Amino acid sequence: MSLLSLKQMKTDIGQYHVLHDVTLELPEGGVFVLLGRNGAGKTTTLRSIMGLWQPSPGSVTFRGQDIAGMHTSDIARLGIAYVPENMGIFGGLTVEENLVLATKAGKFDQTRLNRIYELFPAMEKFWTKQAWSLSGGQKQMLAVSRAIIEPRDLILIDEPTKGLAPSIIHAMGEAFREISVDTTILLVEQNFNFAKSLGRDMAVIDDGRVVHAGTMTDFIANQELQDSLLGLSA
Repeated sequence: MSLLSLKQMKTDIGQYHVLHDVTLELPEGGVFVLLGRNGAGKTTTLRSIMGLWQPSPGSVTFRGQDIAGMHTSDIARLGIAYVPENMGIFGGLTVEENLVLATKAGKFDQTRLNRIYELFPAMEKFWTKQAWSLSGGQKQMLAVSRAIIEPRDLILIDEPTKGLAPSIIHAMGEAFREISVDTTILLVEQNFNFAKSLGRDMAVIDDGRVVHAGTMTDFIANQELQDSLLGLSA
């Protein structure tokens, strides 16, 4: 059984038909990368999974349970976290306060907190700093930290490397490898070099439809397919 299954998922936003027929099987474990040109429907796919936009018709199944139509808070309680492109952190709150808000009981599991410190040392260093004062890379680290402060089965991450320095991108990649050992990651990413270094499986979405799915190894080996679907050279 797939961890997450999307079948003929359609999403309309106002008068616009954004997702027409998204069908995707996400296996458990590792990093699954969703690729595609700007405006193809990648972010809408993530938001539809989280219930921020309601898909209809079609199905969204997580661990065998249909979650389409559920409230976002209920979906999160099933063990799914979402790191949006804008990171969604609270700038007027400290690093500590941002993380407290992401916990279930308002208190930390010290083991998980120590793991965050290991992955992102800046979180410990700037523990009492307000989030607005962090650099772009540190804000992204905080956003990911909030997603893993509680045990998760699946994390949806949208464009985490956008605007970041190469050294921060490298650190983010190392952290994602560590996280994906016990948590599945569905990653939307425009930086193909970053995506191919992490992804085990992948899919390409275009015009609101999945037009290709397979292993990242096979996709990397097929230059013609890359150029056709993404308009870039790997």
